[in-house]
Amino acid sequence: MRDDTDFHGQSVLVTGGASGIGWAAARAFAQRGAHVMVADLNEDTATGRASELGGGHRGIGGDVSDEQAVDRMVHATAEAFGRLDVLVNCAGLPDTFVPTVEQTRDHWQRLIDVHLTGTFLMAKRAAVDMIRHRHGVILNISSIAGTHALPRRNAYTAAKHGVIGLTKALACDWAQDGIRVNAIAPGYIRTPLVEGLIEQGRLDAKVIRRRTPVGELLAPEDVANAMVFLASPLARMITGTVVTVDGGYTAFGGPDDAALIEE
Repeated sequence: MRDDTDFHGQSVLVTGGASGIGWAAARAFAQRGAHVMVADLNEDTATGRASELGGGHRGIGGDVSDEQAVDRMVHATAEAFGRLDVLVNCAGLPDTFVPTVEQTRDHWQRLIDVHLTGTFLMAKRAAVDMIRHRHGVILNISSIAGTHALPRRNAYTAAKHGVIGLTKALACDWAQDGIRVNAIAPGYIRTPLVEGLIEQGRLDAKVIRRRTPVGELLAPEDVANAMVFLASPLARMITGTVVTVDGGYTAFGGPDDAALIEE
C-alpha cells in the first residue's frame, strides 16, 4: 500500500531553500521521493544545496519580490520536472529591533516586498500551472508574528499577519481548482538567523525556553514535518488554515514561566 507521505513523482519548489526552515523542507521532501527545486537569492548557493540532496534535484537563484524572477523560477521547475505539485514559500529577511520612530521606509518596504508580496507573486504564478493540472499545494510560511505582535518588529509583524490573510483568500479562491493553500506559523526555531540573533544578544534563549511550554527552541525539522503532512493526502480537506508550530508558545497565557529548565 502506498505511503500517504510518499512524494515520488511529484515536484516541489522551495523558496529560501538553501538554509533554515527552507533547507529542512527541501531535505524532508527529497527524502520522501520528491524532485526538489531549491530556490534562493544566490544561485550558486542554491545549486550547491541541491547537489547535497543527490541526483534529480535542481537549484535556481532569484528574488521573490521580482516578478520576472518569479516567473523564471516556476517555469524552470515545471520544465525540469514536468509540472509543479508543491510550492513552499519560505523566503525571508531578518528584521531590525530598533524603535519604531527610527525605522526607515526602505527597510519597511523591503520586508513587505519579500515576505508578503513575494508570497503573493510566487503563489499567483504557481497557480497558473497548478490550475492546468487541477492539483497543487501551496504552503506559506507565516510566524507567531502573524498571530501576535512582536514589539518594534513592525514590518515583520505586518507582513506575517498579511501572509495569513492572503493564505485564507487564496485557499477560498482556488479550492475548486484542486489547489490547497495553508500557512504554517513557526515559533522560535533554531535556524541560523535565530542563532545569530542569540549570539548578538537580541534574543535570550533561556527566556524563550522558559516561556515555551515544551521548554526548548524547536528544530527546523519540526516545521518541515508539518509541511509534509499538509502537502500529503492526509490533509486533503485542510485548506485556508494556519498550523502553529511553536511548542505551545502562543497558547500559554500564565503569569509565570511555562517550563522549568536547568540553567
